[in-house]
Amino acid sequence: MTLNPGLQYPIFGAEIECPHCRQAIPALTLTDTYLCPRHGAFEADPKTEELVHLQSGRHWRLWNGEWYRQHTHPDGIRFEIHEALDRLYTQGYRATKVIIARRYKDLVSAYLERSAPWRGNPTELQAPKLYGLPVDFSPEPCDDPCWETINFELEKEPGVPVRYPYFRLFE
Repeated sequence: MTLNPGLQYPIFGAEIECPHCRQAIPALTLTDTYLCPRHGAFEADPKTEELVHLQSGRHWRLWNGEWYRQHTHPDGIRFEIHEALDRLYTQGYRATKVIIARRYKDLVSAYLERSAPWRGNPTELQAPKLYGLPVDFSPEPCDDPCWETINFELEKEPGVPVRYPYFRLFE
């Protein structure tokens, strides 16, 4: 009797990249667990197709070879967007818009900047903003399946950030 080698490892295979340090980490045979020497154990959930960091309880999903952390608190996704804006700046780009996955709309809406024009119709609200950038929400995942996994996308153009509130803190 031979065992199917695919059944000996968790759903993501014999080895994955650690979502934290991107180091290759092995699966423990006949379990749903991967073990990173730096970050500890991750358990693959075959029902949700998520990776769960056992120590912190953080959940991750895989899309096109990249791990995306699944947020349950608005500070988490806001921090991730802030990091991406900093990375963009160091690459010589500025963001022009943030598109956030629709599944986070209820989570982040209370934290978005909204302002009404001081002249004109006060009921006319401006588009919500985050870090000074206009915010839009993604299409439904049934229209574009990547939005079931990824958290946000930045539209960008070459140049220095304009009105990026945290940029001035470091000048």
